[in-house]
Order: sequence, then C-alpha cells, then structure tokens
Amino acid sequence: MTATDIRPAIHEAAAPATPVVPGVAGSRVVVAGLARSGVATIRALRAGGAEVVAWDDAEAARVAGAAAGAAIAAPDAIDWSGVALLVVAPGLPLHFPRPHAAVRHARAAGVAITGDVDLLFGACGAARYAAITGTNGKSTTTALLGHVVSRLAGTPVAGAPAQVAVGGNLGVAPLDLPALGAGALYVLELSSYQLDLTEAFAPAVGVLLNLSPDHIDRHGDFAGYVAAKRRLFDHQPAGAIAIIGCDDGPSIEVFDALAAEGRLRVIPIAATRPVAGGVWLDDAGQLIDDLNGLARPVMSLDGIDTLRGRHNGQNAAAAYAAARALGLAPDDIVAGIRSYPGLPHRLETVGRLGGCVIVNDSKATNAEAVRPALEAFERIYWIAGGVPKAGGIAMLKPWFDRIAHAWLIGDAAEGFAATLGSDVPWTIAGTLDVALDQALTAADAAGDTADGARGVAVLLSPACASFDQYKSFEHRGDAFRALVAARLEARS
Repeated sequence: MTATDIRPAIHEAAAPATPVVPGVAGSRVVVAGLARSGVATIRALRAGGAEVVAWDDAEAARVAGAAAGAAIAAPDAIDWSGVALLVVAPGLPLHFPRPHAAVRHARAAGVAITGDVDLLFGACGAARYAAITGTNGKSTTTALLGHVVSRLAGTPVAGAPAQVAVGGNLGVAPLDLPALGAGALYVLELSSYQLDLTEAFAPAVGVLLNLSPDHIDRHGDFAGYVAAKRRLFDHQPAGAIAIIGCDDGPSIEVFDALAAEGRLRVIPIAATRPVAGGVWLDDAGQLIDDLNGLARPVMSLDGIDTLRGRHNGQNAAAAYAAARALGLAPDDIVAGIRSYPGLPHRLETVGRLGGCVIVNDSKATNAEAVRPALEAFERIYWIAGGVPKAGGIAMLKPWFDRIAHAWLIGDAAEGFAATLGSDVPWTIAGTLDVALDQALTAADAAGDTADGARGVAVLLSPACASFDQYKSFEHRGDAFRALVAARLEARS
C-alpha cells in the first residue's frame, strides 16, 4: 500500500468475489442508511437471496440504493411484521440522542438489529480478523498493521497470511472488501458506532489503543462510549488476543478487567511507561518487546518520518504486538514498520527544505488532534485555522513555546490570534497559499532551512474544520500538498 492507497491488498491473480451474506435467502431485510456502507450491504444481502428494502433520509442516497436493487420505503411505510432483520449504517443513532425511526420500528416489532461488521464476519468467518479501535490512532495503527502483513502475504514467511484486506472505518466499508477464506486476514478499523452494532464479531486479535471522552452525543455518557469500545472483546473465543493501551486510566481499567476474567490473553502496550509482558516505547525512542519476558529492544522509531511523535510510539507498539500475535517474526515486523509509507493528511511529510520538513496534518481538525504534531517538533512554523471547534486552541498553551510563528487562516483567524496573544508571534494570512509562502520565507530568513536544521517544521495542523474554504480535510490537505510541490519546484 502507498500513502494514498488504502484499498485492500489482495495477493492473487484475480480478485475474489464480494461477500455473500448467508442465511437470508427468501427473507425480507431492511437497510437503514445508504452512505458509504449501505450500498455494499444491499449488494451482499441480495447476493445471499434476500429481498431488501432500504431507506436514507437523503434523496441522493435513496437513488443509489434503488440502483443497487433495493426497494425504497420510509420506515413508517414498512410492514415490519414481515421483516427478518434490520441492518443499520454506523452513522445512524442507535440510542442517543434519539434512535433512528427504523431502529424504533424494529425494536417495537421485535426485529433483530445488526451492522455490516457482523454480516462480513458471518459471510467470511473462515478468515482471521485483527480489529483496532480507540479514541485516537486507530487509522494509523490499522494502516501500519495492514502494511506489515500485506507485504508478506502469499509468501512462505512464517505467520504470513495467504491474502490480506484492510478497511472498515478506514477507507473501505466492510462489505466492499473482497470475500476471503481460510488462511486470509482482514485488518479492520472499527469505530464505537460500528462496535455498538456487533453481536457476533469475534476477532482473533482485538486492539484497544486509548480512551478519552468522544461521541458522547451518540453514547449518552463516557461510560456508554467505553462500553461500546469494550464490545470488541465480548465475543472473542477463549485464548484469543486482546491488546490494550495502558497510557490512560480508562484503558487500564479495561485491561485490568479483562486480565481478571482470565478468558483472553491480554497484552499491554504503552508509549509512556514500561509494561511487563507487553510492548512499549522507552525514553530513547526504542520499541521494547517483553512478550517473552526478555525486555528486548527491537528497533528505534527515530528517523521514521511516518511515525513521528510519542503518540505514534503507541501505534507502533500496538501494530508490533498484533503482528507478533498473528505469528510474524520480529525481524519481519521491524522491516515492515520501517517501510511504512504513512497515511495522507496525518503528519504527512510532503516536502523538505534542507533539514526543515513540510508537514500536512490536515486531519487535525481540533486542538486535541494538533497536540501530537506540536509535540513532534522542536521549532514550528505553524499554519492553523478554518472553521473553529468548541474550545479553540487554549489547551495547546503548554506547547506554544515550540511555535516560532503562526499564520492564521479562515474563520478562526481572529479568535486564534486572541488566544495566542503575545505568547506567540502571529500573522493573519487569510488563505493557505499566502500562509505557506510567508512560512517558507520566515523559515529561510531564520536559517531553519539549512541542511543542518533538525526538529524544524513548516506545519499545517489546522485545529479546525475545513468547510469555510475547502470541501473536506482531504481537499484542504491535497491543496496544501499541491502548493508545496509548486513552491519547491519553483525553488529548484
């Protein structure tokens, strides 16, 4: 996989068929929500012989559902007495703030409710699954583990799967992944919304990276959010692997509870402290493997641009532990981690001027997401702004001393300037192109583009949504990448 390609990595001459949902032939199934996952769900159900009725609150999505072969009907117009199953898209509320109309009707009629993750597992249960969740880092960890195993797929290397498909909440909807069988591996990123819908999913390896308050509007409170994440481990068979990040209190509570149960092999990972029997990042940036009680350094993350920052130490530890649990040898895992190309828009190096890196972190749409970027560099020419989020950037004050200058764009510019005050030199640049030009000029003038510079970055990490000037964070990041390429070309 490349930095911009997170389609499934399939290692055979012809791509296998799409999943076919078993046990639904002749049944009437309702699909609610027809965005990214809904149309794939319709196809998989119809391939299994189901009669599919579908609904989405958006007209364009209903058109797509009809094109996939579903009858379209609003939940109030469906005869639920004849429905065998409701498949809910992860984006629709299951509990809070109010269940979607389809969910309310299904519950009133006693209709079973599920999601596409369980349907994939039912269709392709002969394959193995590694599933990753957590508040932060799950996309990087999923892509990293997918890269490590995919580069060895179909080879005679010990532990290598025959085939690999990577997706879930990351890139490819579960039922858009190819149908794989025995000897194959699915690597899935799963959100709390997806896990809330699982009743049978049983991964061979489950990974919980970390927990902090998120999506409270959908889970009612933090306890509800944690309970949704905890479902990842509920149906794993005895002896399966649970890998738990132990850098925060709530995750440590989950680790302790699972360890006390004794049903699973529970492995700790951490980026801030040693964890006996697990994998951690030490103060020197070395990844330590203590899975066999040897506490052996296996690699340094220093110099791996795609895994900058201590937060990526946790991601690397999790991916390493998961790959070991899947049977890969340490040397093969280390080679995969070293060659990881990274994900776009997440601390993505898009250019260099001498020792100064130019970094696209457009995915950082709030202050908490910006924090790892500010921690990753010693001297920063920061480009921030867009549509502001609640709380602004006040929480980033402990890292303001790393910012040489800030260029502020979009709707948030004046508010961010007020927060920076006299602590950080700032300029309201307005637009991304102006901000980049001024940041590069300032880095040049300070000598920070000299070949000997280290830990210096021109950093787009907006702490904002993009919708004032761009369609999405991806659109914003792509625009930044193109601007950087043009500026570097002009300097060459």
